[in-house]
This record gives sequence, structure tokens and C-alpha cells, in this order.
Amino acid sequence: MPGDPFAVALEAIGTGAYVVEESGRIVAVNSRAGHLLGRAAPDMIGHDAHELLHRGPQGQRLPATQCRMRQAFHDGHPAQGDDEYFARADDSVVPVSWLIAPYDLGGRGAGTLVVFHASGRERPAANRRDRPAERLTEVERLALLAETTTRVTATLDVEGAVRRLVDLILPRLADWAVVDLITERDEVWRSVVVQADGGTLVDHEELQGPMPPVPEESMMPLSRALRGVASALAGPETYQGRPDSGIAVEQRRLFDATGIRSAAIVPLRGTREVLGALTVGRAGSRGPFTTADLPLFEDIARRAALALDNARLYQRQRAVAETMQNHLLPQMPHVPGLRMTVRYLPAPDASQVGGDWYDAFTLPDGATALVIGDVVGHDLEAAAGMAQLRNVLRAYAWSQQQPPSRILERLDEAVTPLTDVTMATLIFARLTRGDDGGWRLCWTNAGHPPPLLVTGNGLARYLTDGHGLLLGTGLRGHASRPDASVDLPPDSTLLLYTDGLVEAPGRTLDEGLDRLRQHAAALAHRPLTSFTDRLLHRVHPPGHDDVALLALRTPPPEG
Repeated sequence: MPGDPFAVALEAIGTGAYVVEESGRIVAVNSRAGHLLGRAAPDMIGHDAHELLHRGPQGQRLPATQCRMRQAFHDGHPAQGDDEYFARADDSVVPVSWLIAPYDLGGRGAGTLVVFHASGRERPAANRRDRPAERLTEVERLALLAETTTRVTATLDVEGAVRRLVDLILPRLADWAVVDLITERDEVWRSVVVQADGGTLVDHEELQGPMPPVPEESMMPLSRALRGVASALAGPETYQGRPDSGIAVEQRRLFDATGIRSAAIVPLRGTREVLGALTVGRAGSRGPFTTADLPLFEDIARRAALALDNARLYQRQRAVAETMQNHLLPQMPHVPGLRMTVRYLPAPDASQVGGDWYDAFTLPDGATALVIGDVVGHDLEAAAGMAQLRNVLRAYAWSQQQPPSRILERLDEAVTPLTDVTMATLIFARLTRGDDGGWRLCWTNAGHPPPLLVTGNGLARYLTDGHGLLLGTGLRGHASRPDASVDLPPDSTLLLYTDGLVEAPGRTLDEGLDRLRQHAAALAHRPLTSFTDRLLHRVHPPGHDDVALLALRTPPPEG
């Protein structure tokens, strides 16, 4: 299944592996599985795994009630077995040893990972979660590393990656897990100290927090790991002598407080620098770690460090992008008599910037220009295109005292030769105050969701007039853009927004617009800042598209 992230992850496993979804159908398979079974791996996708593969020793089909793997699959717990048989493409059978474990399919629900190899001789012990690390079978080891790769790298949040790492280790391999991270200021922070207490993971926040600096000359295990020098085993006796540094004192405190009798300490090495260290400890009845355990923990740490490195890089990019976005989005002008507020919510899965924007500025004749727009795309390129489009629009609006429709006609002519924008939607409006003190809005709409006008007594309606083609279609000569106008009642709220506020998977645009209108009407009595924040909280679909929003309110009637 080319490009499938699950299939890519399975290729890192050194033996046959496939993933099934809740109904038992195969959704991803690696090439090694195809080789072992004499099948083209893509041809296995979509088939029920039991019907396609599970056989008796003579090649006979097995009823689901007689299939141990099927029973374990429905139980939803890790399990393993020997002396089972899989069908090859030529109808011959191959004896296999297998292991299954729950597998998170992300937005596609819960699944199951199946790891197998062609050997009926290996008979691992019954419960892999209670066995010392050095006694894991090769299949179990590969399955654990595959699970580490897929689960820990599936998040771009540092805290989330650390938590997933701990969940993989405890209680399967140890009783305690400790993660020390080196911050971007070269400070050490004890990020988590977690104990496996039966089936529960308990955080010990009293043992977390800042750590002393890493001494360059120290030969103690944690100091060496934090410098990326080497992995090592340690016990309470390791830190009972005279401490050579503040870190050694903190390690003695850790052993005393946790009762750890045996620990393995390994570096978390990123691609460019050491990110920290992982300490796993045993305090219960299980035997001590040995040097044979270190390669497994180093493999786990290597995969976890890759995830942490990616998460940190992503967070740096987000910080840079957020700063860029804050500079791109303008400050609102002060307009006597009007209250105005703006919000920008970036899409969480994008680069923290996008093509959505708002703008407001005072024109030479005293009118206030209002803009809400959306450039196609959700990346830095879209943000750059948005900045270009905004600047051209500002220049045209300032230099030409013409109706909004004429300004957008000129802007549409300039989109291709003067900007990198392919297509964009936009509302451009002029807000003016009459001699009687009332406010009048004149606007044109280039393919954008319509403005929403809400009166102080909760009547809400969309301003659907003035609608024309979006920018960049190349059809600008076929029809002139319309203008529309409306008087804004006293104490009314005008809402300009981008489509991320009303569009969401599983919901039609009309449903989103109705939802926005309903909640805006219910919040009409709120102060403008409260109105805006509560409206976003109620209406914006969490985890979806970015949103730009501009809201203004006219003053209440005099007297």
C-alpha cells in the first residue's frame, strides 16, 4: 500500500507483519510477510485475515471458533502462539510462530498488529509483559520496537511522546521509568518519574523538576548518558559513595525514594544533539538487568529520541511561524464609536500559519476598510501569498476612492502578475458614518462565506447580497462584481469570518452556517470580547481548519 504510513512503519520490522482493523480485515502489510507467504503484499489488503491465511496442518480451513489467534484478537490483549499454519498463495501451508498486540490506527480506530515468522519450534513463555527484558523472544523484541516506532513517532508533542514511551516500558519491562531531558538552554529537567503499581501508572511529581548541570568530567552513569557517552547499569550502591556532582546527589535521592534495586540508563540521542537520558528500574521481584538488556533499551531510546527530535523541531517551527503570523496580521485601527475585536486560530496540524487573514484600516476619505480573506493553502507559502494580496489590496483601496466591487476587480486583475496566489476568497467592505450618526456598510463578496449581522435583541441574518466569483478564476471579464449595502442598527454586531468556523467533516456548510447563526443570536447580549470568545468555543470544530474572525459592534442608541 504505497505511501500508507502504517505500511512504512511495518517495513522496519525484520519479519512478517500485518495490521488488521476491528472487523479483522488487513489494512497494512509489509513486504517480508508477502515473501513468507508467496503473495504480493498489496493483494492482501482488504481481505479478512482469518479467511485468507489461517489453516490447519493439512491446509484445511479453520472455523473461527477453533482459531486461537482469532480468539485473542477479539479479547483485545497481547497474545502469542506456535504451531499455527498460514496459507501460502500456492495453497501450501507454512508453520508460524506469531504474536499479536493492540495497535492504534489513529483516526481509523483500534486495530491489531500481527507479527510472525516461519518457525514452529520457538515456544516463548505465556505472558510477555511479566518477563524480564533479556528473555524476550526475537519476535517479541521486534514487535516491541515496531510498536515503539509507530506509537511514539505518531505525535509531534514532546510531553505526549514521553508519555507514550513510558506506557510502552511499564510494566512490560520495568517497575519504574525516568526521563531526563536537556532543554534548549542546556539545562536538565527531570521530566517524568513514573511507577508501575500493579496495573496503574503513578506519577511521582515530587521527584520531578530541574536538575543540576551535567559535569564534563563525571564518570557516573547518568552524567555519561546525558553527555551521550555510553549506556550503563546502575544500582543503589553506584551512588552511595562521595558524590562527584549535584546530579549524583539527585540520583541517590531517586534510588532511596523509589527502592530501585537495578537500573539501566541509556542516552536519548537525537540526530544533532543529545536530548536526554532514559532510566528504567526494577524494584520488585523481577531479576536485575544485565548487559544483555542494554541493546534493547538502546533501540527503544533511539526510536524515542527520533520522535522527540521531530517534536522539538516542529515546536520550533511553530514558534517561528506563530511569530511570523502575528507580524502578518495587523493591529486594528481605533474608530470612534465602534468596538472591534479580531481572533486568529491556527489549524493544529498545519505549520501554525495559513492563508486566512483579516484586515481593517482607515481610508483617506475617513471610511473604514474591512477585509476578511482566505488564500488557498495551509503553509508558509499560503501565508506569504496572503501578505502579498493584502498589500496590493491596501494600495488599491487607499489610492482609488471607488466602490468595493471596482477595487476587487482591479485586485483580481493583479492576482496572477503581482502575487504568488492561485485562488482566494475575500470580502472587502467600506464602513461609513452618516450625518445622523448611523453606520452604513457597503461591500462586495468574492466567493467568501457571507457576513453575519446580529442585532442587540438577538435577530441574526446573513448578508448574502453582493456575491461574486472568487479571485484567480480567470473569468473576471465575463461579469462585473456586484456591490451591496446595508444600514447597521444601533447595538448590532457584524461578524466577518473564514470558512474554518463553519466547515467540518461530517457536517454540511448549511448546517455549519445554521449553527453559527444560532449561537451568535444567543450571545448577542454579551460584551463584544466575551461574545467572540464564547462563539469560537461553541462553534469552532476542535482540531480542524484555521479561522480568522473580525467582529465589530455599533454603539447603542442614544438616550
